[in-house]
Amino acid sequence: MISNNNIYAPRMITKWSRAIALTPSNIIKQKLDSWEVREKEMAKRIVSLIPNQCPFAKDIYLFNKRLFTIPPLCKLNPFYEDLMMLRFRALSYLSEIGEDITPYCQ
Repeated sequence: MISNNNIYAPRMITKWSRAIALTPSNIIKQKLDSWEVREKEMAKRIVSLIPNQCPFAKDIYLFNKRLFTIPPLCKLNPFYEDLMMLRFRALSYLSEIGEDITPYCQ
């Protein structure tokens, strides 16, 4: 019996001569990795949209007593590191063109 659960997309060769599976998540990761920041306004928009730290950590209180803590879940996001690298590239671009980046690094 043939199962359709293990069907893989064809493989492709990247610029590092490595074969990777052509999946939607890999395509998105490659797009994020290849995105070049060339304009000041685009760099500012990227830096303002992507937070500099994980915003999901939260303490749950009941009657001023902490019941439990929800840990930051950013590491579970498969695109977290790619988004952080995109934000870093945007910050680097703003720094290279002489823009003050201290408001974005808080």
